[in-house]
Order: sequence, then structure tokens, then C-alpha cells
Amino acid sequence: MRDFFRGILRFLREADIFLLLLCLISTIYGLLLISSVARNAGGSGISVQVISLLLGVVLFVFFSYIDIDIIADKSGFLIIFSALFLLTLVPFGIGEEETGNRAWIRFLGIGIQPAEVVKITFIIIISRMLVNHKERKSLNTFVSLLQIIAVFALFFGLIVIVSADFGSALVYLFILAVVLYVGGIKLRWFVLGGVAIAAVAPIFWLNVFSERMKNRVLAPFIPDQIDPTRTDVLFQPMQSVRAIESGGFFGQGLGKGRMTQGGYIFSMKSDFIFSAAGEELGFVGCSLIMILLIAVIVRCFYVGVKSNNSLGVLVCSGIAAMFIAHMFENIGMCLGLMPVIGIPLPFFSYGGSYLVTCFAAAGIVSGIKMRPKTGSFRG
Repeated sequence: MRDFFRGILRFLREADIFLLLLCLISTIYGLLLISSVARNAGGSGISVQVISLLLGVVLFVFFSYIDIDIIADKSGFLIIFSALFLLTLVPFGIGEEETGNRAWIRFLGIGIQPAEVVKITFIIIISRMLVNHKERKSLNTFVSLLQIIAVFALFFGLIVIVSADFGSALVYLFILAVVLYVGGIKLRWFVLGGVAIAAVAPIFWLNVFSERMKNRVLAPFIPDQIDPTRTDVLFQPMQSVRAIESGGFFGQGLGKGRMTQGGYIFSMKSDFIFSAAGEELGFVGCSLIMILLIAVIVRCFYVGVKSNNSLGVLVCSGIAAMFIAHMFENIGMCLGLMPVIGIPLPFFSYGGSYLVTCFAAAGIVSGIKMRPKTGSFRG
């Protein structure tokens, strides 16, 4: 019993309690919004979100005590596990008829999105590869970068081919770019990478994207050509913009939003939770969401830099990049500035597997803070 209390005291003293509090405040805020949206809709899902929150806290504590170096040293196993986990979508995947993706598996009534969980293993794998090449003085060689890109292509290809979840796949690309930049990859490789993406993009556009997916991507940029009546692919984002505009500075009040309570916007608990905040809590409510998420992101970068360790910096930067990509795309989607591709808002959107993933990722950052390493970082 004495050891148990010593463990609690050590956790409170050494773990990143500030980051945990930011995650908890954000999630509780999200629960208030979800419960408000669900007042006039059946199956609120609050119980699932609360259970996911409790499980997330447990994983935060668990990963706070795990040395990330031990996990990173098993990169080969992580690659195999991640690939097999994504491949479970072939026999068991379920999704949405409208989007055509198969991004979920259901186990004992619980929905799990493999692409979200695998983001964490992807960050660890790429970070370890960069550190290994840095130690061998081969960081900016063609062979080393080819190995890293090959691993990325495996993850990206599996997600696109197996689940058709192009939105999640793009998050992996953003994470890769941030980790490579922080890791010290030279600018010329980014230029070559941009050229390669430009060369490959038409192949995906012509052979992978359905006509509806193409319209979703183009709609925010050429709305009058894609959906001049605003009744097709632009209907959702336009409704979202109207809801946010109607909230004004202080909002219409929690549970009193006309569009939020009237069910005028689909997927409001998940993809469009920011719209609910805009209508019912106004500019103040939306600003608080952004402040909390920016604080989480800055904290991740801060812990990485203070770790004074290459692997710690890269893993924390990758996790911060994951939060940045989700925040930027989700809020942009709700404001009608980005394509609607089903990216949840970290800690706020309804979705158990993603909430648990966010807490686990934050726990890894906390673990890096608990175990600062020797050895300076140059990038």
C-alpha cells in the first residue's frame, strides 16, 4: 500500500499534470456540447464518451510510466502490428455509404477506428528511424529518406486502399512533414517531395477519387461551379456557417441554438461540434476551444524541447502535428474553408476511439517529461 501511494505521489510530482488538466477541461467542455446537441436526438452517446474519458485517463497514466525508448526500439514489430491492424478493415470494416469509406471495425459493440490508433505508432516509428539515421550520420542521404518514405507509403497506401479514408491519410502526410522538418531534413528534399506529390496527385485524382469526393475537395474553392444552389456538397458547411454566424459574440445559450437543437446539421456531435459551440456559446465559446487546443499543442512542443533528447523532440512534435492537423481541418471545415472529410476535433468531438487515442498520445508526452534524457538535439 505504501508503494502504491508513493507511485501516486511520484505521478503527481513528475508527470505532466498541466497537460492532463488541459485534456480533461477540453473533454468535459466537449461533453457539455455533445449533451446539448443530443437533447433532441435519440442515442446521445454520453455514456460511451464518459467511459472513453475514463479509459483515456487510465492510458494517460499508463503511458506516463512507459519509457518511449523501449517502445521505439520495437519499430519492426510496430510496423507489422500497424499493417495487420489496418488490414482488419478488409473483413470487418464498416463505414458510411455517403463517403464510401470503411474506416471502422466494431468489437463487442465498441467502434474502433484503426487509422486513428495507428497514428501513434506511425509517429514513434518515423521518429526512431530519423534518430537512427542521425546517429549514423546518414540523415540526409537518398537511401535513408527512401526508407522513411517507403514506411510512410505503406501506411498511406493501406489507409487509402483498404478504408478509402483519404482525410486520415492526409493527416499522416502532415505528421511526416512536421517530423522530418523538426528532425533536420534539408529544404531540397522538401522541394523534391513537393514535386513528387504533384506528379502522383493526378493518378489519385483520376483513379482513386470518386466524383463526389472530387466535388467535396473543390467545393470550398470554386463553390459556384461545383454547387451553385448550395444544396449538395456545400449544404452541410453552409448550414454550419449560418449556425456559427447566428451565435454572435456570446451565443444563444447552451441548449437554445435553433439549428443545433433542430437537427439542421448532420454529424453535429462529431464532425461539426465546433458549429454547436458557435451557435450556442458564440465567439467566446469558439475562442475557448481554440485556446485550449493551442495550449495542448504548445505544451507538447514545450515538453519535447525541454526533454533535450532527439527521440523526445520528434515524438512530441509528431503528436503536436496530429493535433494541429485535426484542429485546422475540422475548424476550417465548419467555417466552410476546407473540404468536408470527416476529421474530428481533438477532445471535443464525439468518438470513443479517437478520444482514447488523444489521451494516450498526451500520456506519451507526459512520459517524456517524466524521463528527461541526456544528449542534446540539433535539428
